[in-house]
Amino acid sequence: MARLRKFVAYRRLERPYTRTSKFKDKSFVRSRPSILIAKFETGNSKKKYAYEVTLVSKNDLQIRDNAIESARMTSNRLLERTFGTNGYKMKTRIYPFHVLRENPLAAGAGADRFSTGMQRAFGKPAGNAARIKKGQIIFEVGVGKAGLETARKALNRAAKKLPCSYIVEVKENK
Repeated sequence: MARLRKFVAYRRLERPYTRTSKFKDKSFVRSRPSILIAKFETGNSKKKYAYEVTLVSKNDLQIRDNAIESARMTSNRLLERTFGTNGYKMKTRIYPFHVLRENPLAAGAGADRFSTGMQRAFGKPAGNAARIKKGQIIFEVGVGKAGLETARKALNRAAKKLPCSYIVEVKENK
């Protein structure tokens, strides 16, 4: 299986290129890779919690879906071990709508016979990414007063799995 390209190639938030063609079938991305995020809500979502701890973005960027899932898993593991399955609520507030495309270029001996170069360079779908604006909430955790420090620690762990930098904010629900 092919390796993932480094995310530096996709990190910048630019307007997605939309191809327009006189041939209808070439004017859109045909298929979409499946999204790797397993769950968007974990814990006890029905209960109201006294505090809400959020992970907020400091920059505009794109985050690939496998990075979001990795961050969710690490923070959820800590919360579940500490509080059990009903002592907290965690919600992923972003969704990877954007389809990342890649124009594969052949390399090696005889590559010029296979490669199209920049002719028909729209690219094949390579993955999905969420487009994040500055100040947007990535994850949200609901806990009681006793669990504030653990929730902060869990979201700091999640931030280490994601590109760029983030702020952990605490808000009291009234």
